Amino acid sequence: MTTFIKAGLLSLSLVFSVQAAEIDKQSGLIVAPGMEEVKATCTVCHSAKFIILQRGDRDTWLSMIRWMQKTQGLWELDPKQEDTILTYLETNYPPGKASRRPNLKAKDLPNIQ
Repeated sequence: MTTFIKAGLLSLSLVFSVQAAEIDKQSGLIVAPGMEEVKATCTVCHSAKFIILQRGDRDTWLSMIRWMQKTQGLWELDPKQEDTILTYLETNYPPGKASRRPNLKAKDLPNIQ
C-alpha cells in the first residue's frame, strides 16, 4: 500500500511540474529569452513558421544561418546577437522525434543564384 501511495504522489508531482510552453500570439514562437531577437532578425525574411517547423542542435541551426548568409542574402550577425539566436533556437527547437524528414545539411541545400 505504501508503494502505491508513493507512486501516486510521484505521478502527481510529475503532472504538476510539467508546464506547457507559453506561445507568442503574434508569431507562434515559444516565449523565452532570445525570442524577441529571433523575431526581429529572422522574420524580416521569412515567416516564424519556418522556424517552428525546424529542429536542430546548435550546429544544425548555425549551418542554416550560414546557408542563408551564403545564398539568401542574410547579413552577417553580430557575434553576441548570433549567440542569442542560436541559444534560443537550440533550447526551444532542439532535435527530437518528428513526423517529417530530418533537416538537410547545408551542403545538400540547393545553390540558388
